[in-house]
Amino acid sequence: MTDFETNKINLLAEFQDIGERLDLYLTKNFPDFSRSKIQKLIKNDYIKVNGESVRPSYQIKENDEIDVFQEEPIQIIPQKISLDVVFEDDNMLVINKPKNMLTHPTLYERENTLVNALLAYSENLSDLNGFLRPGIVHRLDRDTSGLLMVAKNNETHQFLAEQIKTKTAIRQYLAVCSGIVKEDFFKINKPIGHLQNKAKMGIVPIERGGKNSLTNVKVLKRLKNATYLELTLETGRTHQIRVHLSDCGHPILGDVLYGGGCKINLENQALHAYKLTFNLPFSTEQKTVEIEPSRDIIKLLKILGEKND
Repeated sequence: MTDFETNKINLLAEFQDIGERLDLYLTKNFPDFSRSKIQKLIKNDYIKVNGESVRPSYQIKENDEIDVFQEEPIQIIPQKISLDVVFEDDNMLVINKPKNMLTHPTLYERENTLVNALLAYSENLSDLNGFLRPGIVHRLDRDTSGLLMVAKNNETHQFLAEQIKTKTAIRQYLAVCSGIVKEDFFKINKPIGHLQNKAKMGIVPIERGGKNSLTNVKVLKRLKNATYLELTLETGRTHQIRVHLSDCGHPILGDVLYGGGCKINLENQALHAYKLTFNLPFSTEQKTVEIEPSRDIIKLLKILGEKND
C-alpha cells in the first residue's frame, strides 16, 4: 500500500462503540462513503486497527485506534463563526450548538462546522478523537440544537468521557412529539442499530447487532395532539431519542426522517439539548448548565397550547 501517513485520519473508539462491526462504525463516522466503499478500503489496507490489517466484520473494542488513510491531504480550516459559549474554564467549554450545524467535518463537508469555529476560537483542544474532531467529547445531530461539552486538553477529554461512560454526567433534552403520551414517566429500553438505509437507525435485536439503549421520558405538558417531553439519556446511541420516540408511535415533530411530519412550519425538528450536569475537570464539584428551549419548541408550545380534557 502507498504510504499516506501524512494524510491519515485517526479515530479512537469509545465505550459506546464496543462490539460494533468496523464497516458499520466507519459508515456512521463517514456518511459520505457507502458501506461497500468502506469494505473495499478495509480489504485494500487503507484502514487499519491498532496498526494491523483487519476484516470488515472486525468487532470494535474500547480504545481501538482506527487509522483511515487518504490519497489526498485533508485540511480543516479555522473559521471565525460566532459561538454561543455558555460556560468556559481553563479545561473545557460548553457550547450551545445552533441547528443546521454539523458537530464536526466529514470527508466531503469540511467547512462551517462546530469544529471549524472551535479551531478559530481556541488553540487548545484535545486531539484524542483525531484531527477531524478536536475537542469533541460527544456529538449532536446536525438538526439538533443545544449543549455540547468540549475539552481543551486530552486529560479533560478522558475525564469527561469517563463521566458519560459511568452515567455521572447527565444529558437532558426537551422535545415536542406527536400525539398524547399517556404515562407521566417511563423508560424506553430497546436496542438500536443500523438499518439497510444507512441514513436511518432503528430498533435492532442485540443478536443482529443492536446495542443496548436507554432513554428516560418525562411528560412536562400535554398539548393539542402533541406532548412536551423532557428526556434523559442513559446511553448515547446515534439518533437514540428520535428512534425511541418514533418506535413508541410518538415521533418528534419536524423529524421527517423518523415520521414526525408537522403541519406547522418549523425551522427544524423539535429536539433540543437543554441541560448538562457534570463534575468540573479534576474536581468533585458538580456543575449544571441549562439553557432556554429552542425557538421551534417555544413556537409549538405557543401554537398548540394545553390539551383540553
